[in-house]
Amino acid sequence: MRGADDDGGWPRPPGAALDRPSIARVYDYVLGGKENFDVDRRAGNALLNAVPESTVLAQDNRSLLRRVVRYLVADIGIKQILDIGSGLPSEGNVHEVAHALDPAAHVVYVDKDPVVLAHGRALLSSGEVSAVITADLTDPDSIFGDPETGRLIDPEQPSAVLISGVLHHFPDEADPAGIVARLVERLPAGTYVFISNFLDDDEPRARTLERAFLDGGLGTGRFRTWAEMRPFYAGLELVEPGLVYANDWRPDADTPTDSPVHTLLAGAVGIKRS
Repeated sequence: MRGADDDGGWPRPPGAALDRPSIARVYDYVLGGKENFDVDRRAGNALLNAVPESTVLAQDNRSLLRRVVRYLVADIGIKQILDIGSGLPSEGNVHEVAHALDPAAHVVYVDKDPVVLAHGRALLSSGEVSAVITADLTDPDSIFGDPETGRLIDPEQPSAVLISGVLHHFPDEADPAGIVARLVERLPAGTYVFISNFLDDDEPRARTLERAFLDGGLGTGRFRTWAEMRPFYAGLELVEPGLVYANDWRPDADTPTDSPVHTLLAGAVGIKRS
């Protein structure tokens, strides 16, 4: 598929909203992808105009996600992964990273955007060990009750749940910590949970970008302080190095050492012990 203006282009999956930007499609645009519409590009350009390094912020988040997957599969031996709010496919997808280490690892992508479903199904043509479903983080039943989740994720065995760059699109009144807590309740002991979020660490660009998210079309994008992020991990034991700047979480040879947005993103991995 290719990008398209709102008045024509590639076939639109049923249910795809083209009168407002999609988080998944805006993220795709900022990352340099082509699976987006004019409404998404306008919102993406609002971010880039406010802070040109927004592209690097998206890239750093993807880099963190890949390092987390490598750690969970290679070091911990996790064999089943739920990627919630997965967004549109990009180079180095979760299943590609996981299968390079363990071809038998099961991966379920979860997103509420029907465009993600269409692209994911094309990407995962065989579907033997990976699948994509349409479901919502706020409704755990829609995730765990899906037949594909039931086929690939054993609810009695430890898994990994990835919530990468999702919670900053929930306002405080939506109680994002409570959303995570309800999800964690459904997970067996030994499950790992990864969460990343935009960070407000007294960096002026955090507020500039937050206004661009809110006023530029998306209407969501909450930069949170360290104290505001910690409740996301309630009931979880954080693995080293804990909640840190994204590029400080187990950096590898490919992790930028001089990212211009180093203080604008943070994340951590926690384990549910019981």
